[in-house]
Amino acid sequence: MTTNINPLVTIGIPTYNRLDSYLKKAFSSALNQTYKNVEIIVSDNCSNDNTEAFFQSISDPHLRYFRQNQNIGPINNYNYCLEQANGDYFLLLHDDDLIDEDFVEICMEGANNAKDYGIIRAGIRLIDDRNKTLRESRNQGSNLSTEEYLKAWFMGKVAWYLPSTLFNTKMLKRIGGFDPKYQLLPDIVALVKLEAKFKRLDIEDVKASFRIHSEALTYTAKVKDWCGEYLLLSNLMCDLMPDCEALIRSEGMRFFALCSYKRAKKVKLTFKRLTANLLVFKMFSYRYLPPFIENLFFKNALFCKIRKLKNLNFLKYKD
Repeated sequence: MTTNINPLVTIGIPTYNRLDSYLKKAFSSALNQTYKNVEIIVSDNCSNDNTEAFFQSISDPHLRYFRQNQNIGPINNYNYCLEQANGDYFLLLHDDDLIDEDFVEICMEGANNAKDYGIIRAGIRLIDDRNKTLRESRNQGSNLSTEEYLKAWFMGKVAWYLPSTLFNTKMLKRIGGFDPKYQLLPDIVALVKLEAKFKRLDIEDVKASFRIHSEALTYTAKVKDWCGEYLLLSNLMCDLMPDCEALIRSEGMRFFALCSYKRAKKVKLTFKRLTANLLVFKMFSYRYLPPFIENLFFKNALFCKIRKLKNLNFLKYKD
């Protein structure tokens, strides 16, 4: 493997109206990296808080601040950060997420400073709006083939999150950056495209934090939109990875169905929650039964015969 000296790493932070709530913490986590050959690009999507004044007051050679004249939407803002990037590797750091101070250093050490990886990924922790750790997931993807890696993702052994992922900048630009057709899963789509074509490096240590809070797009998007994108993603994965199609059509669809049911469960109003569950039921071949119904039906001999006869696939739901 070719060894290079200190590749430049770009940390892109797209932001909109989150200066005091989260952005200052995200920016600080980028600025305080122990690895010093970094550039930090902040793309302000026409915020109407004090974001512009805050960054104009900062004089640091690592920082490049841009302000959009009008709101160009989140995906276009992601791609704007990528377009400005000069680094060999690119991290898209959402303005509500965090990276550990040695995240970049650990990744570059693991890569032996090579510049030819498509993806470098570390473990992830999930945090709440008060920075409390909800759970951690070490990256257990090392030495896995693409099919094994996908299976590990479907089984929950690896977690795909943006703040723990370094993209090869040239390769990410080559595939078109973040596809605006996928408003909810542009990062996953980019990962799939790079996984299909280029090599991957897995760092087991947990070195980044993904924040879960009510303002996040994850919790404001409609269940129908999530289902639609999961189905588009599964088709794209089959196109890019034909050798893995059987796995994607079985374990992958089961995984995407379960993700959709979990999102439906978070709908607050009972009627809308029921409607959301019925929607997922319609769009996927896997069916979810609430625990109390599951316990009743799976112990019923007649139901088990009907289930086998009709080839009905049910998910056993677990948080």
